Amino acid sequence: MRGMSASALPPELARQIEALGGHLVWRIGKDELSDSVVVRLGYASATPRFAHLPRLRSAGDQELQEAVESGRLVIEWVD
Repeated sequence: MRGMSASALPPELARQIEALGGHLVWRIGKDELSDSVVVRLGYASATPRFAHLPRLRSAGDQELQEAVESGRLVIEWVD
């Protein structure tokens, strides 16, 4: 929802998005084998499965911004 504030959303949609966010976990970092920045996202019930995935190195805000701008951002859904 880039460029859209939460107040610009219909109240019911904003409430549903907020409720969904409370059930999600995520990890953001650089892939060990490439320069891609990886966003791993899943429901809180999938948290144990995050530990079985390849380790991510720390990535700062600048690296995240550069990955978005250069198309090196990878989003992974964790079941």
